[in-house]
Amino acid sequence: MSRPVAGTEIADAPPPHATSNVVRLAVAQALAGANAVVVYATGAIVGNTLAPDGTLATLPISLFVVGMAASILPAGIIARRYGRRAAFLFGTACGILVGLMSAVAIVLGSFWLYCSAMIFGGAYAAVVLTFRFAAADCVPPSGRARAMSTVMAGGVAAGVLGPQLVTATMNLSQPYLFAATYLAQAAVAAVSASVLVGVRLPTPSREEIAGGRPLGIIARQPRFVVAVVCGFVSYMVMNFVMTAAPLAMRICGLSQEDANLGLQWHVIAMYAPGFLTGRLITRFGAEPVVMVGLALLFASAAAGLAGIDVAHFWTSLVLLGVGWNFGFVGASAMVLECHRPEEKTRVQSLNDFIVFGTMTLGSFASGGLLTTHGWNAVLWVSSVPLVLAVAAVAAANLAMRRRTAAERTRIIS
Repeated sequence: MSRPVAGTEIADAPPPHATSNVVRLAVAQALAGANAVVVYATGAIVGNTLAPDGTLATLPISLFVVGMAASILPAGIIARRYGRRAAFLFGTACGILVGLMSAVAIVLGSFWLYCSAMIFGGAYAAVVLTFRFAAADCVPPSGRARAMSTVMAGGVAAGVLGPQLVTATMNLSQPYLFAATYLAQAAVAAVSASVLVGVRLPTPSREEIAGGRPLGIIARQPRFVVAVVCGFVSYMVMNFVMTAAPLAMRICGLSQEDANLGLQWHVIAMYAPGFLTGRLITRFGAEPVVMVGLALLFASAAAGLAGIDVAHFWTSLVLLGVGWNFGFVGASAMVLECHRPEEKTRVQSLNDFIVFGTMTLGSFASGGLLTTHGWNAVLWVSSVPLVLAVAAVAAANLAMRRRTAAERTRIIS
């Protein structure tokens, strides 16, 4: 039997607290994910009730996305200077605040206070997104994809907890629909904070604080460009369709309970594949998994265009969730290939900032497109960025083959 190369067993050994950290991050993902589910299940409906104009119904959800984009870089700076746990606790504080502010806004009938609360909700969601990269820090390089997908799989519980939280509490504060829901959401965020206090991650090194290479050099890597494009397209299409779906179901005469259950199955579909995605990436590579995700997102649009019954909406939302998981987790794994250890927080924050900054455009367009042109228009438009992502992957592969052929020619000559 051949002996391992000296140092390999040390390099591949899990760091201290690895298992505990991954478990805590998965539990926190489950609890924190309920925040986003509550917002998506109720945001357009509360917005439609409080807004001075029906075209502003989905503005709160759009501002939720703006809050995500605006908070990603500050959260990355906190993580780089003070450690990831400090960033986690900043995020959960925002999670508690969004619940309290939203409940007050509903009671007072203040649309603009509700919109302001959604910005804090987006900040919470931005920090939750870093859980996947924190999980990758907890394990040896060979286990990073699996650790990321394990934490993402924690969102399965969010897919059950969030909609059930809405269903169980939405009528408890009548005549203020959903006020009790947001108070319950604030309590869940507080529980998430207590879980994250126990996460033990290494303090940032001097090299990590310094930051490594300039971001311009890193961002010009073809692999990074493809990862960003596939990441933002996967998330933008998912958000674009999911933002409109609950209100579209109400417009089509379906009940709030049907919308809640549809969203529940959608969120479960977003995170349940996490039990397999890491293994698939390890076996087949990140890029094939991303391509399957993009194909499933196309299938989601096709299922929605087939009809407006409950089954059509639910099928579309389930395919949307699975497609997002494959596309987004696969793209995140590609990002891990594009940076050195000391560059991780800066590069990961840049990736998420581009992904969610671009996604904001789709979120703002979704509500207006639904109210003016209908559900089918939302689905047709969602296919446009998918074509862009497939073209980006194809162009990168073609460029790589040409570069490889040129190198072989140079070696032979």
